[in-house]
Amino acid sequence: MDICSQEASKDPKRSNARGEQHSNGRVIFAIIIAFSAPLVVSQGVLPRRLFPAPLVAFSRWYAAKFDDYLTADPPALFRGLTWLELAFQWPLWVANIYSILAHQSWAGTTVLMAGVSTLTSMSAILGDVLGSGRATKKLLLVYVPYAIFAVIAILRGLTILGFPAATANSSLAPPAWKKIM
Repeated sequence: MDICSQEASKDPKRSNARGEQHSNGRVIFAIIIAFSAPLVVSQGVLPRRLFPAPLVAFSRWYAAKFDDYLTADPPALFRGLTWLELAFQWPLWVANIYSILAHQSWAGTTVLMAGVSTLTSMSAILGDVLGSGRATKKLLLVYVPYAIFAVIAILRGLTILGFPAATANSSLAPPAWKKIM
């Protein structure tokens, strides 16, 4: 434990504020995804008539403003990733909001799963954007933060799960392997 962690653990107000600050960032990112997936992203795979006119107008404005050709005319890969996001990632991010706010023990698992899935999708999207030669600075400023937040979610998921650290006196090998070794 470092000095800052020791000081924070001695002062409950400081410890709580620090935890809430980290928690707030995760919740804000989860809320962004929880609202953007069904309201904006899903317009690429569902009939636009299902959405209110202001949401359709917003989606069109966004596609024009940020040169997002994936949103303006979604290719098959992007439509597949959109279905993945709606069916798998979106429910995970909703579960993340609950698990973080309710301090559930399984928060690390859902954060890790959502981070890995989001990073996988962002890798494919960024590969298409960069490989197509249509990457603009504005478009990268939209998609790169999602990849960064996904990496942060993965790291937070791993730290929330609390994997044991290997020390000189311990081994990460299961007990059965210790007998063989």
